[in-house]
Amino acid sequence: MDIMKIADKLYKVFVVAGSEPLGTAGIQADMKAIVACGGYAAGAVTCIVDEDTTHVKGVHLIPADMIAGQIRSFLGDVGADCIKIGMLYSKNIIRLVAGILDEYSSIPVVVDPVMVTSSGDKLLEEDAVQAYKDYLFPRASILTPNKKEAEWLCGKELNEGNIEECLKDLSRWGNSVVIKSVENRDFFIDYYYNPVEKVMKVYKKEGIRTRNVNGTGDSFASAIATFLSKGYGIEFAVAEAERFIQQSIELGACFKFGRGFGPVYPYYEVQE
Repeated sequence: MDIMKIADKLYKVFVVAGSEPLGTAGIQADMKAIVACGGYAAGAVTCIVDEDTTHVKGVHLIPADMIAGQIRSFLGDVGADCIKIGMLYSKNIIRLVAGILDEYSSIPVVVDPVMVTSSGDKLLEEDAVQAYKDYLFPRASILTPNKKEAEWLCGKELNEGNIEECLKDLSRWGNSVVIKSVENRDFFIDYYYNPVEKVMKVYKKEGIRTRNVNGTGDSFASAIATFLSKGYGIEFAVAEAERFIQQSIELGACFKFGRGFGPVYPYYEVQE
């Protein structure tokens, strides 16, 4: 096979997110998922998180000029087919990243508004919630909050009666949205809504008995970004990412990994 033809088929996904030492979440999990789904992974680190499998112990922010430099160095030289936004932590970083994204408005953006860990630790400052709405969401192709994050963003507790209202609220900038991991008895439900095509889909999945769910949201959003980078439509990208993350959870369910929440297993999928 001609190696130059392989190089021409790089699907480049650029991640802007935090780093953590476990490899279960953050930019480490993002890159594993991107590669597993057949993309080329690169990224800029926004903060360094010290955590074990039970809780976050500390967060150190990367200086703003260094964050900006990392992003511009890659996008200005190499370019990207999709951008995935993860942990930004503060209002100032959100404004900074949104401003740079405006310079690359043709690139689709997946925004995963990282706000809380699997163990319940907050991963953002208080004024960052509104900053997401003011600066970043208008630039997004799709948002992927989990249930708790969606509740913070919508300012109300979610239930079956108001989930559609919250989906429409979070898609008012013209972006699609997936609200992840809404628990319903023995099932977990993801709700997808596309305001342009007025399409709503419900992904109902049987619960898997495991504590290895850290980084699930990161991996799911990065899978969406990878399929978008290949030129697929957003509805197909979400459906493929749902399949990917469910199998990743199943394959990683039996791992023994620390005392708390372990990783999903981003399996390698042979790409045709």
